[in-house]
Amino acid sequence: MIMLEEANMPGKRKNVITWDEFFMRVAAAAAMRSKDPHTQVGACIADSNDRILSVGYNGTPTGINDDEFPWESSADPLRDKHNFVIHAEANALLNYRGSLKDMQGATAYVTLFPCQECAKMLVQAGIGEVIYAEDTYKDTEGAEISRSILDRCGITYRQIPYVTK
Repeated sequence: MIMLEEANMPGKRKNVITWDEFFMRVAAAAAMRSKDPHTQVGACIADSNDRILSVGYNGTPTGINDDEFPWESSADPLRDKHNFVIHAEANALLNYRGSLKDMQGATAYVTLFPCQECAKMLVQAGIGEVIYAEDTYKDTEGAEISRSILDRCGITYRQIPYVTK
């Protein structure tokens, strides 16, 4: 058996990004696909083995031409983007082509803390943790409801900052 001295072995690189940073960067890259001029959100779902299960971003449903879509808020419900746009978390769940059992205990990385509707969907899919970068609406009733849903269902959540380098 050949014994190599530790001093002769090259050291591995030390400044690698963490898995959390990696998956958040994937979510941030997905957000860059959003056509929304005001809010771009991305999501990346990873399993407990650090494998990406799915990715999504906020956008229009398939079949709605996003080049002709009114990307504004409006008092007219038929012209208000909020009534049509599918959120990043929902798209990530819908884009997944495997078995929902693979989602059990997975982590959702989102660039924006999930709304109450997305929180319900993440819980229903079996997500075990939500990691988010921004909490722009943290003082709203919707965010309070989201936190209540996640808390009541035992889903942990935590904020990590965007990593830009």
